[in-house]
Amino acid sequence: MVSIATWNVNSVRLRGPQVARMLAQEAPDVLCLQEIKCAEEVFPHDLFEAAGYTHRVVHGQKGYHGVATVSRIPLREVSRRDWQDNGEARHVGVELTGSGVVVENVYIPAGGDIADRALNPKFGQKLDFVERMTRWAETVDRPTVIVGDFNIAPLDCDVYDHKALLKVVSHTPIEVDALGRFGDAHGWVDLGRQFIPAPARNYSWWSYRSFWRDKDQGRRLDHMWASPALATQATSHRIVEETRRWEQPSDHVPLITEFAL
Repeated sequence: MVSIATWNVNSVRLRGPQVARMLAQEAPDVLCLQEIKCAEEVFPHDLFEAAGYTHRVVHGQKGYHGVATVSRIPLREVSRRDWQDNGEARHVGVELTGSGVVVENVYIPAGGDIADRALNPKFGQKLDFVERMTRWAETVDRPTVIVGDFNIAPLDCDVYDHKALLKVVSHTPIEVDALGRFGDAHGWVDLGRQFIPAPARNYSWWSYRSFWRDKDQGRRLDHMWASPALATQATSHRIVEETRRWEQPSDHVPLITEFAL
């Protein structure tokens, strides 16, 4: 059995105590982090070494973005793709030694506030990012799981208020359509909805600005998708929602899937 986790940690150095607590409590074999906000040379390797995560691949940059995959089991880096097409650190792919399984760790851009590429270049960059991912997905020929902060909530029930958010970046029809094309390009299986079928509540992100109101205004922005055959080996999936109420939390919570590998 191998467990794989994903978490947009929103600064791995700032959230070090929360990361250590989650690893001690949940003990995933592999943890994919997004938005680490640091270059590799200042990544907190000691924290992960002490926790037993002796295998690490870090693709970071100073102050922004960045992804890292840490593991208790051997792995090797296989790719760093620039789907943003501007050098930002938003992807790293690894192969889990001995299993042949590839774990792709991705941080899709948020896309700004205006859902119009003519008025908001960041929104266009987000759509182009997903399009480049889609072209890549058409070529995938190995058992693969792609995880991370997709910054898109695709289903009506993936947000607290579908009608209210139709024009809000992360849930607009154009983004949902783009992510749908990505899903179709490889026949990806959405593990979050395989184990928590729609329309059941399934959120992974709550805004810092509204969470204190305690109105559960969440969105499902984080995802774990698997190749069709690999998806049949998934045995469980859980959301570690309690981390959102820890001291100085990330605005995202971890997702963990177990596979019978």
